Amino acid sequence: MNNTKVASRLIDEKSPYLVQHAYNPVNWYPWSEDAFEKARIEDKQIFLSIGYS
Repeated sequence: MNNTKVASRLIDEKSPYLVQHAYNPVNWYPWSEDAFEKARIEDKQIFLSIGYS
């Protein structure tokens, strides 16, 4: 079984808070046009996390 974790797109962010979540099993997007475009294409709502640390 392969237990290698792959970093999400958060790995390249400047915010230490976002980078610390880069290996979470969630397909997070940083606040960006890419996130809004994906939501528009898939007709989905935006779920906004404002942090908790």
